[in-house]
Amino acid sequence: MILILDFGSQYTQLIARRVRELNIYSEIHPWNKCPEITDNIQGVILSGSPFSVRDTAAPKPDLSKIKGKLPLLGICFGAQFLAHNFGGEVSASNKREYGRANLTFLDSNSDLLDGVENGSQVWMSHGDTINELPTNFEKIASTEDVDFAGFKISNEITYGIQFHPEVYHSTDGKKIIENFTVNIAGCAQDWTPDAFVDSTVEDLKNKIGDDKVILGLSGGVDSSVAAVLLHQAIGKHLHCIFVNNGLLRKNEFSEVLHSYKDMGLNVKGVDASAQFYAALKGITDPELKRKAIGKVFIDVFDEESKKVENAKWLGQGTIYPDVIESVSVSGGPSQTIKSHHNVGGLPDFMTLKVVEPLKLLFKDEVRRVGKSLGIAQNILGRHPFPGPGLGIRILGEVTPEKVAILQEVDSIFINGLKNANLYDEVWQAGAIFLPVNSVGVMGDERTYENAVALRAVTSTDGMTADWCHLPYEVLGKISNKIINQVKGINRVTYDISSKPPATIEWE
Repeated sequence: MILILDFGSQYTQLIARRVRELNIYSEIHPWNKCPEITDNIQGVILSGSPFSVRDTAAPKPDLSKIKGKLPLLGICFGAQFLAHNFGGEVSASNKREYGRANLTFLDSNSDLLDGVENGSQVWMSHGDTINELPTNFEKIASTEDVDFAGFKISNEITYGIQFHPEVYHSTDGKKIIENFTVNIAGCAQDWTPDAFVDSTVEDLKNKIGDDKVILGLSGGVDSSVAAVLLHQAIGKHLHCIFVNNGLLRKNEFSEVLHSYKDMGLNVKGVDASAQFYAALKGITDPELKRKAIGKVFIDVFDEESKKVENAKWLGQGTIYPDVIESVSVSGGPSQTIKSHHNVGGLPDFMTLKVVEPLKLLFKDEVRRVGKSLGIAQNILGRHPFPGPGLGIRILGEVTPEKVAILQEVDSIFINGLKNANLYDEVWQAGAIFLPVNSVGVMGDERTYENAVALRAVTSTDGMTADWCHLPYEVLGKISNKIINQVKGINRVTYDISSKPPATIEWE
């Protein structure tokens, strides 16, 4: 594996993704909680950071067991740290060093840059620059504005690059990461979906044994893949529960429950919608809504777990972006964006232990694992749907009446994408009930009714996303159908915000 030490960069997770795209396993750990350096760690990457190496509060990792002993690559802050702490000079840059740049010099003999073209585009994102390298450092790359864009330490397999190879805008970035992980660190490219399934099923068998597991199914990709993995490991000891929280899509509870039973899973449907609606009454704050939904979710599972004799585990379909956005990565310095109802453990009164077989996978990796498991495409191809469901797509207080309206709007939108053969081109789509009434005219009469926003984005992992450029005629057809068929809606808008700065969901 490749160990990635996180200094809080917004791009750290992209480093892990790029390494995994090469079928090499990688793990992210905070710089101040570095794991024991064992034989299976074949290389280390230092991430970027919002800190300056010149700050008194800047991260100062202990690299004594890594530098000079393992292949080491510093990226951005990581490169500046190596230069600054081993005899070089780093200062605030007097030139703008953010965005696209081009290599104007590269060392053709560098094994890190083997196959990289001079003039190749790279992506810069830093406020400091390296003015002087330590005496035993060799320059291997420059751009017009950055003299020391890359370096190698003499007689060490230690490298630093000022740009971000993990970002798509660095055209030869994948090649650089491949050079480091495969050619320099000697990693075998054998971390495949099949290998993940084999190792995970074996780990689950050893971890759970003959214990019983309760798993909450949602109808989505993540919980479905988690269920099949657990089913392969423990068979009849897996007890799946599909909860109707009253915030699902139209007809989703009955349709998904039926499809799960066709997969051979032991599934029980529980309609707890009244409990969720009661808990959400009067709440308008997004975080409080998420927490209320999470509490009822836990309460329902606590009640249901008591009906399964000797149940000891709660299985969940938590994936990596859930963990990243809810808490800093593995306790590191990254900023919390929002809470997820299925992340963070269980309350003390609940005796079930948590098992999360997918918590280190990104969404596209989950889909590949699902394909390896033979799960039907109609489940694997489903758009991601938030755990709190329509509860966070209704801005303001959630009521059964608003849910019913939004379910109809959402159904028209999703079916419209499918009818236009656009559904599979979209990463995620949904409708948002806005806390806005707008004036309209229907049948020569003035109306003052609700407005909705439609949201459709493209993405690969959910960490970043761009709004979909859907054809106007498709949007027009969907809008017309919503206004004509959904009572209470007289205005439809389309969200053209990307992530960042916006998130995919509105709450």
